Amino acid sequence: MAAEPPDEWATGQLDLGAYLRRISYAGDLAPTAATLAGLHRAHVAAIPFENADIMLGRGVRADLPSIADKLVRRGRGGYCFEHGQLLAAALVQLGYPVDRLLARVGSPHDTRSHLVLRVHVGGQPWLADTGFGTGLIEPLPLRDDGTPHDQYGWTYRVRADGAHYWQLQERQDDRWATCYHVDDQPQYPADVLVANHFTSTYPDSAFVRQLVVIRKDPGGLRRLTGRRLSITRPGLPAEDGYLDDARFAAALTGTFGLRLSAEEVARLTAVTRDAADVA
Repeated sequence: MAAEPPDEWATGQLDLGAYLRRISYAGDLAPTAATLAGLHRAHVAAIPFENADIMLGRGVRADLPSIADKLVRRGRGGYCFEHGQLLAAALVQLGYPVDRLLARVGSPHDTRSHLVLRVHVGGQPWLADTGFGTGLIEPLPLRDDGTPHDQYGWTYRVRADGAHYWQLQERQDDRWATCYHVDDQPQYPADVLVANHFTSTYPDSAFVRQLVVIRKDPGGLRRLTGRRLSITRPGLPAEDGYLDDARFAAALTGTFGLRLSAEEVARLTAVTRDAADVA
């Protein structure tokens, strides 16, 4: 009898029931496209995108046990390397074949600093990405047919970019803007470890320079960049403003639902105040 392949991503260590409770998902668990969409939508709505640990000087651990402890047990948010691995582990346990892929955000010559998933359902690959913050609410079919997909007022499409790359594009005003370029080569845990280390420690990384917290659901997009809060709802004018200390602290735990101690909130308040003074 052939030996079982090693669980190099540690997917078996995820408490699937705890994850489903964390995202408030009680629907069907059969590995279908409908289940994938439901899980993806629930995950994005429940778990914020945030880089607070970097701003607190802790860095980000990219192994699944650490991710599950932070995002599931302690109720925190995270960024792409955490969101993507957490969703991937749940999907694998439910019977979905999953490839972890790395993407280049912005320019096709930028570093591969973003983790996305290719999920196979009945012979059809899907692009799943719960860790882009401002991106997808539900997965998209990974095929180059140019079809625009409306997601609660935001419109996306996937386009082939040569033999081994894909582009995720978002309709912005009257043009298609490329969110990122996805390399279709499956990655290994070591690849994610290196990409996460670069993204969370390189001095010029956007996630090292400033606090970013995002929540997106069918009702709207709320984004905190440093002290600036923007709220966007499809079809309505954007709201944008600078938060003072009190409103900033309230937004962290209220608007964005981050489970932070009083000491952590105080430290983030000071860090973002200092950064605003420098700017």
